[in-house]
Amino acid sequence: MAAESASRRIGLIIVGDEILSGRRQDKHFSKVVELLAARGMQLSWAEFLPDERDTLVAAYRRSFATGDVVFSCGGIGGTPDDHTRQAAAAALDLPLALHPEAEQAIALRTAEMAAKGQGTADMSAPENQQRLQMGVFPQGCEIVPNPYNRIPGFFIRDHTFVPGFPVMAWPMLEWTLDTRYRALQHVRQHAEHSFLVFSMPESRITPAMQTVETRWPGVRAFSLPSVGEAGGTPHIDLGVKGEPGAAAEALEFLRGEVLRLGGKLAPPAN
Repeated sequence: MAAESASRRIGLIIVGDEILSGRRQDKHFSKVVELLAARGMQLSWAEFLPDERDTLVAAYRRSFATGDVVFSCGGIGGTPDDHTRQAAAAALDLPLALHPEAEQAIALRTAEMAAKGQGTADMSAPENQQRLQMGVFPQGCEIVPNPYNRIPGFFIRDHTFVPGFPVMAWPMLEWTLDTRYRALQHVRQHAEHSFLVFSMPESRITPAMQTVETRWPGVRAFSLPSVGEAGGTPHIDLGVKGEPGAAAEALEFLRGEVLRLGGKLAPPAN
C-alpha cells in the first residue's frame, strides 16, 4: 500500500481566460506546491486552460484516464463563461444534476444573506434559482465544503473541483488533502540537493548527468544554468533529486566529475 501511495501522481489544472490573458496573475500554482510540500507530497504536472468547453472536455478526458489525483481551480460558477462543471460531466459521459447537499448549502447561504438585508430567502426567486446552478454537478459526485461562503465544489474520480478565488479554493484543497488523501502524505522519502558550478559549460557535465540516471535508478539529475544576469558570474546550479541515500551518492559523484572535468565550485577571483 505504501509503494502504491508513493507512486500516485498529482496534477493541477488552472482554468481561466483571465489568467491566460494576463488580466489576473495566477496564485494557485505556488500555493498548491506549498500545500503538497507541507505534507510530503509533490506536484507531477500542471496545465493552464481557457474557459472553452471543448478544450476543457478534452483535457478532463485525458486527466480522468490517467488515474492521477487532480485538483482543478476555476470555472465552476454559474455564469455563461463558466464551463468547468459541464465539461467534467461531458468528459465522464454523465448527466448534470443539482446535488442535494449543494442545494442545502446554497439555500443556507442565501438565507444568511437575506437576514443581512441582501436579497430574498425565497429560493423560487429567479436570482436564487440562478444561484442554485452553482450546485449542479456531474451526477454521482460528492461535494467539497467551502468554509468561506458555503458554496461547495465537487469531487469525482480523484478529481477535486474548486472555485478560482484563492480565499475559497485553498481551504477547500487543504480539506481534501487531509480528508481524502492522508494516506498519501509523508510516504515518499525524497531529497533534493544541488551545488553551484563555475567555469564549465553545461555540455561538458551532461554525460555525467546521464550516468547518474543510469547508475542510480529513481534519481534524477538537473541543471539550471545562469548566464550571469545583473553582473553576476555565469554558473550552473547542478543537482539531484530522489531517494535520500541514492541521491547523496549521486551528488558526490557529480561533484567529483565537475572537479575532474575542470569545473570550479567557487566563482573565479576577479
